[in-house]
Amino acid sequence: MHHLLRLDDWTPSNLHELFYVAREFEQGRGPSVKGCAVLFFPPSSLRTRVSFERGALLMGLQPITLPPATLDKPEALVDVAGYLGQWADIVVARHPSIALLEEIAAANVLPVVNAMTDVNHPCEVLSDLYALSVTSDPLELRYLFVGADGNISRAWQEAARAFGLDLVQCCPPELSSPGTVWNGDLKDASSRADVIITDGPGKHAEALAPYQVTAEVLHWAPDGVRLAPCPPFVRGREVSADAIASASFVGHGFKSALLPVQQAIMSMLLDSARE
Repeated sequence: MHHLLRLDDWTPSNLHELFYVAREFEQGRGPSVKGCAVLFFPPSSLRTRVSFERGALLMGLQPITLPPATLDKPEALVDVAGYLGQWADIVVARHPSIALLEEIAAANVLPVVNAMTDVNHPCEVLSDLYALSVTSDPLELRYLFVGADGNISRAWQEAARAFGLDLVQCCPPELSSPGTVWNGDLKDASSRADVIITDGPGKHAEALAPYQVTAEVLHWAPDGVRLAPCPPFVRGREVSADAIASASFVGHGFKSALLPVQQAIMSMLLDSARE
């Protein structure tokens, strides 16, 4: 049985399989699956929750959504998994603790999908790579992550290790992620980027203010650069309004890839559970 907790165990072959299955779903040819998907999402979740619930329903799964706090009980998670396995076929969870998701997965009762933790967000990255694959080979692109160490930065690092991506992080040196390829010069870093990714600054807004991606920054980048800010983004914070208004911004439609990609993830994991 396979799970999606981190991207470190994935290979380019796994990624291409995901792209194929996601394309099948996008074109209305994805496999139909009968069963139940138990989802744990906080009320604040928007894009990932809507696309997982909608995706599960469209592929034939009954989605049942509960708050993540439902998992924060003294009850052993191996028992939680054991009970859920009597009625459900897959778990999708957004929870701060990846260790908690790992405990549920360790029971090996039903597949577990990491829908975001405090240390990573694999579905977000896989969705972006699939969206880029429509017009380019995402494994050949040069990626610039502008922002501090956090779950989005670390998720892109996982992808870089797994798929051999050319990834550079740009931020103050003390805010860089461990093991990252770092460049503190935004002008220089953007001049070699095909895709620029941002994340919210959190508590580091003042330190990251000089690293705001603006239309001028995009002008330094090669022709055809794509700006893919991780939502929720705020104009005037990590990105400027003129950057979002530019032709480089991939737009809201870019995130439509969340639906078929998350359907593909669930389908692939459910297939592994039947082997």
